[in-house]
Amino acid sequence: MSATIIDGKAFAADIREKISDHVTRLREENGIIPGLAVVLVGEDPASEVYVAAKHKQTTEVGMRSFKHALPADTSEADLFALIDKLNADPEVHGILCQFPVPDHLDERAIVARIDPSKDVDGLSVVNAGLLASGEKGLVSCTPLGCLMLLRDRIPNLSGLDAVVIGRSNLFGKPMAQLLLRENCTVTIAHSRTKDLAETVRRADIVVAAVGRAEMVKADWVKSGATVIDVGITRIPHPDKPGKTKLLGDVAFDEVSEVAGAITPVPGGVGPMTIACLLANTLTACCRAHDLDEPEGLTV
Repeated sequence: MSATIIDGKAFAADIREKISDHVTRLREENGIIPGLAVVLVGEDPASEVYVAAKHKQTTEVGMRSFKHALPADTSEADLFALIDKLNADPEVHGILCQFPVPDHLDERAIVARIDPSKDVDGLSVVNAGLLASGEKGLVSCTPLGCLMLLRDRIPNLSGLDAVVIGRSNLFGKPMAQLLLRENCTVTIAHSRTKDLAETVRRADIVVAAVGRAEMVKADWVKSGATVIDVGITRIPHPDKPGKTKLLGDVAFDEVSEVAGAITPVPGGVGPMTIACLLANTLTACCRAHDLDEPEGLTV
């Protein structure tokens, strides 16, 4: 048996096409254009690459992209003044601050300053609380992307056993909440779980997000299970000196022989993150104007 490879890159392209169609209708029928504001503090090279990718994809789907680049020594007061301005701007429907930020700034305080209805990263305690209580908020992009991939693979998730390996606020907890909303029976496993392999082996759905390269082995996985690999570890490339290679949390080659479906690293979950950021911005825009939300792009 060889698993079906879940192509996140192709799926994300389909999501962006749906978003683009909805944005076009919003503009033509209502005169509204969703807007995403990205704040970058300092000159972290990786962050600059991410921000450039977000800008490119935002404009490609027909949204407005507002980039605010601030020097590394920007004070908290000046950053908060900018966020307050964006919170009040009716043309801005989504706000995110690219992390990491310089050490003198507090990431939690920055997230808390963003209006929860514009928190398209889904990181605020308000949005976490709305998700946990089953109400409408904005969901963290990577868990939302994973849910979309799972829904596409398994139209009815109800009653399935799911194990989420990892309990972070950023991913593990919201992923578990999303699966609970789909009526899965959910276990959150972590470093203190007794007999982790046995716990994982019971699952119809395995979502791995711990950042330990190739930790999940073939004998951990039930035959036919769907495996979503969120982990990313960069190692020196074994065959290309000076280059690096990305590994997931799942031993891809051997698990592919057991699983029914699996996401690769790279090319699986990763491309979904920006697509879901755009989806959240569109959702936030529709909610702000009391219009129908985009179907299939939210929870």
